[in-house]
Amino acid sequence: MAGGWTRDGAVQDQIDDTVSDAVAAARAGLAGGKGADYCDDCGEDIPLARRQALPHARTCVACQSARDVQRRSAGINRRGSKDSQLR
Repeated sequence: MAGGWTRDGAVQDQIDDTVSDAVAAARAGLAGGKGADYCDDCGEDIPLARRQALPHARTCVACQSARDVQRRSAGINRRGSKDSQLR
């Protein structure tokens, strides 16, 4: 189902592109390299279970949670406004 002057399947293409962008952003945010025994932010010991689950972890759960809250997502508006389409 396409609307206006778009071709059939254009809506699904937008959805696929949005999901692909989100996956790429998540992969870019993954840590690489050697993990740490102690948190880079607070210096507390990183539990063994966390180090086994995430071998590249460099922060404890509390500090990583704080970092995740601070991270903001910059979304892409793929639809645009009607004004921009009429120009």
